[in-house]
Amino acid sequence: MFRTKTVEESIRDTEEPEHSLKKSLSALDLTVFGVGVVIGTGIFVLTGKIAKEQAGPAVAVSFVVAGVVCALAALCYAEFASTVPVAGSAYTFSYASLGELPAWIIGWDLILELALGCAVVAVGWSGYVRSLLDTAGLHLPPALSGTHGGRFGFDLLACLLVLVLTAVLVLGMKLSSRVTTVVVGIKVTVVLLVVIAGAFFISGANYQPFIPPSRPAAGGGGLAAPLSQLMFGFTPSHFGTMGIFAAAAVVFFAFIGFDIVATAAEETRIPQRDVPRGILGSLAICTLLYVAVSVVVTGMEKYDLLSVDAPLADAFKHVGYPFFADVISFGAAVGLTSVCMILLLGQSRVFFAMSRDGLLPQVFSRVHPKFGTPHRSTIVLGTVVAVVSGFTSIDVLAELVNIGTLFAFVVVAVGVILLRRSRPDLPRAFRTPLVPLIPALSVLASLWLMLNLPAETWIRFAIWMVIGFAVYFVYGRGHSRLGVRTEDRGPADARV
Repeated sequence: MFRTKTVEESIRDTEEPEHSLKKSLSALDLTVFGVGVVIGTGIFVLTGKIAKEQAGPAVAVSFVVAGVVCALAALCYAEFASTVPVAGSAYTFSYASLGELPAWIIGWDLILELALGCAVVAVGWSGYVRSLLDTAGLHLPPALSGTHGGRFGFDLLACLLVLVLTAVLVLGMKLSSRVTTVVVGIKVTVVLLVVIAGAFFISGANYQPFIPPSRPAAGGGGLAAPLSQLMFGFTPSHFGTMGIFAAAAVVFFAFIGFDIVATAAEETRIPQRDVPRGILGSLAICTLLYVAVSVVVTGMEKYDLLSVDAPLADAFKHVGYPFFADVISFGAAVGLTSVCMILLLGQSRVFFAMSRDGLLPQVFSRVHPKFGTPHRSTIVLGTVVAVVSGFTSIDVLAELVNIGTLFAFVVVAVGVILLRRSRPDLPRAFRTPLVPLIPALSVLASLWLMLNLPAETWIRFAIWMVIGFAVYFVYGRGHSRLGVRTEDRGPADARV
């Protein structure tokens, strides 16, 4: 169960013609992917919401803190991706450092994280598009507008979006990259337009006080309370210095997705150089954009007067420019398109890597002879996500995505330390500085954020993990290609 797959074996598997992905991506493509998946509705909604409820104008500092936490994990991802340039991201890294069972668990976790994340994003996209259609006088029937407020329905727009993006991903990574580049260009242009326009309406008085006085947070009890509160009796506070860090635990989730850049390492022309640039470059750009938007929105309107649902759009209405509300809705709808596609991309690559290793049926690890993409896994997963997005509600699933991402961060950071000790001879084009300090800080920061999630989220996560253990022992362990190789070599050669 803890047999490791060497880096050399992982790279050899990528050279098999029937399992070989086409290499077509550059550092710019990867950076665009990173920005494309991180910048979504959070930049238009979360910035103002957290300023109003938890941090005041100091929400800009919260974004910096969250960016530093992500940077710690990004440094670990960059070393692994440059050392093991193989599809699968944290799953592949775990297989090389922790062993087969931990790799299976993290792969199982990533499949859930990315599938649910894509479904939630598709439903959010559908909501923005319906709003724009309503403005134009076009209305979808309630039965095709999704599940809302206890009313059951099928979300036709969300389902169609996932199916179209699945087709784009099947047709090739370069096409996917070009589509993403156009979408991200529009999205970033809208963000910059909003920042520049909003800067003319900033009032210095709205920044007073920059750090509002602290007060106890009013949260739910029972399983809805953060796990840290149930374990240690610690009650988080709103505002004040501690409020900045409590807000950082929330705005961290606006950064989720930069790690997906690592899933495309195998399809990158020079992964040792370009993957670290893509990961760190996209994270830096996203942090700057989040800080800029948070500074603008808290400067345009007093933080305690901001709306929760659409704070940036309402801030422009407050200063007499409602036109920008439609611009923001358009930017959010366009932005979510790229988020959804890149989540689908990451999920299909993790599934492909697990299938190629035999832990899932190997029929899904065949690549298309013309397009060089894992078309079978992409189509199957895209269809499943399309159905889920058609019937799901956006309220319940998002926190499972968050805990799955943080769990992956912990595993990758631990893996960096272990692989440094077990394979110091490996060529590393990028080296995480100050090992083991940086990985250890990444583990502690990620665990701290996980403890701020509700206890009920931990219960749902544990149930999914138990199902994963069952699938591994029923199917994966007996079909593992590494297991077959180990038996062929004999126990004397097996690595445990």
